[in-house]
Amino acid sequence: MNEILALNDIECQYDGRLAVCGLSMRVNAGSIVCLLGPSGCGKTTVLRAIAGFHPLSAGNIWINGSAVSQPGFTLPPEKRHLGMVFQDHALFPHLDVAGNIGFGLRGITSAQKQKLVGELLEITGLNGMGARYPHELSGGQQQRVALARALAPKPDLILLDEPFSNLDIELRERLSDEVREILKQRGATGVLVTHDQHEAFALGDAVGVMHEGKLLQWDTPYNLYHEPSNRFVADFIGQGVFLRGTLLTPDTVETEIGVHKGNRAYDWGRGTQIELLLRPDDIVPDPEGPLKAKVVQKAFRGAEILYTLRLPSGGRLLALFPSHADHAIGERVGIRVQADHLVAFPLAEGQSVKTAQAAK
Repeated sequence: MNEILALNDIECQYDGRLAVCGLSMRVNAGSIVCLLGPSGCGKTTVLRAIAGFHPLSAGNIWINGSAVSQPGFTLPPEKRHLGMVFQDHALFPHLDVAGNIGFGLRGITSAQKQKLVGELLEITGLNGMGARYPHELSGGQQQRVALARALAPKPDLILLDEPFSNLDIELRERLSDEVREILKQRGATGVLVTHDQHEAFALGDAVGVMHEGKLLQWDTPYNLYHEPSNRFVADFIGQGVFLRGTLLTPDTVETEIGVHKGNRAYDWGRGTQIELLLRPDDIVPDPEGPLKAKVVQKAFRGAEILYTLRLPSGGRLLALFPSHADHAIGERVGIRVQADHLVAFPLAEGQSVKTAQAAK
């Protein structure tokens, strides 16, 4: 596949402080990738470096086969043939929708511009709204206008900076799916930065998890969830609980709720103290089973209910049950572990096992 974007061991600084360190990534034509991480992890700095707004102190960036950034040289943003979508839309209030979309088009006839704007209005679901002004649109409609404007010049790359953060949750989830479909329909290549893993998973063919300026894992959403490469990724992605245990064989661990055999082999040595990650979907109902836990919290989610369960030892698990299995707070329920993906990490000396992020 044709490689559109390459970042090679880049480093960025702010006021002498290292904000991005040793980051490399590749983006092929027609793919959509996401940089995901908590606030302050460096993801927006990477996007600004790709756009040409932030210089590099080491490494280089290539777009469509040309070097655009390296120490001492930064090609200006307007010469990089990029489209950008910001979280605040950045629409021109004095221009109508059609005028905003066609603003950056140069070197084509009025008829060609009108035709292209019409096509973009259609694929972004804005038919009939070309004469409206930004203040007459909803937040979601404004975001579609911003996307259409970014796509209009047919850029080599679309950069999206937390584009849905100002929208409500339901609209954010719906727009994530719609934006992916629009980008794929246009054959566009996109890079999104977000702190919201639901957005990253909805949009990204590949997702890179960042922490403290470093890219910790670059993978598919499926692998980030089921095969995290390190403790931070395991904790940051999804929901779950870490249980303390002991490595019995390379692929078998023992915890307070039994012996578990998985699809991974670890070479830490028999007897190594570990922490085992158990996702809510790893814990299934087993009314007749010997393992019982008490319901201490529940959250109804339509087809499923997320339960927080207390084990006899006082430890906790998260479990997703079908919503017709409606258990009361304080009720004891039978459970068993059904985990094909065995994810464990060695327990550092003096470290205590904590619950993974329980609500995202």
